[in-house]
Amino acid sequence: MLFKRPTEISDASQALEGRQTAIPTAETHFVNGRALKGDVPDGFETAMFGMGCFWGVEQKFWGLDGVWMTAVGYAAGSTPNATYQEVCTGLTGHNEVVLVSYDPNIIGFSDLLKIFWESHDPTQGMRQGNDQGTQYRSGIYTRSDAHNVQAKESLAGFQTRLSAKGFGTITTEIMPAPEFFYAEDYHQQYLAKNPSGYCSLDGTGVSCPIGLDT
Repeated sequence: MLFKRPTEISDASQALEGRQTAIPTAETHFVNGRALKGDVPDGFETAMFGMGCFWGVEQKFWGLDGVWMTAVGYAAGSTPNATYQEVCTGLTGHNEVVLVSYDPNIIGFSDLLKIFWESHDPTQGMRQGNDQGTQYRSGIYTRSDAHNVQAKESLAGFQTRLSAKGFGTITTEIMPAPEFFYAEDYHQQYLAKNPSGYCSLDGTGVSCPIGLDT
């Protein structure tokens, strides 16, 4: 995935057409064996994050206590049911994202935010490490007003810590969760299937003042 991609989100009027039906993907989660698109238990919640290449991002979440399901896909663009090849052109506007379903009685949204902030560099704009392009941008896509407020407050708190360590301005987009489109089968739980596979995910070394340590 060491490729240069467009660094400006394409205008919706120029987006690729896409298709009406979903592209094929896996039926079950490679790690936990549950139906990838199965029903989530009552009372569980979902979160969606973009942190760079979704292979490494998904691995950060699937083994956490309280996480029921993870899946990788595309969101925050204009092309319905885009393929990976289409996303890579930069003409869909999509971000590579991970959808996380979890039990809030075991792990809270603030805990997920802490992992989000500490696992990548949110100051890099349209890139993450060696991966450059709009599909690698940092993003939090929230499912409720409360989570939106929490995400923005966590950004402010983490910015203070980052600035004190000499980092620049956070470029993370925070917005209500758009439609999630499942990525192809081979992308799902990629690093479980390919343990030595490529992963560019790397944090700043700065601790976020929310979640598991508070």
